[in-house]
Amino acid sequence: MIQLSHLAHAPSVSLPAAEPKPTSLTGQSESTLEVWADSLAETGVWECGPGSFTAVRDGFHEICQILAGRATLTGEDGQTVELAPGSTVVLPDGWRGTWDVHETIRKTYVTIRTTH
Repeated sequence: MIQLSHLAHAPSVSLPAAEPKPTSLTGQSESTLEVWADSLAETGVWECGPGSFTAVRDGFHEICQILAGRATLTGEDGQTVELAPGSTVVLPDGWRGTWDVHETIRKTYVTIRTTH
């Protein structure tokens, strides 16, 4: 049987207790609610407080829809993107950079594995 996953209101859904973000440069915490996953993809809601952290997308693509907050993404190539509610961003396999979170950010995300 194929099971439908539904999240009625991602902007206000309760998330698990925040935990320290391992790649934070400033002591941030993060919280993730996984909504669905299989061997190739995952989707959920993620939230992180203000500060900076590094990110590496190796072995998967990530598509994000920003629900709340503001952040600046800076890739290793110097490209900068400003994120705000309503923004959609694709971080392709191999992307590396820094997230500078200005206001607590909440996003929905989908990751798609490119390696098995």
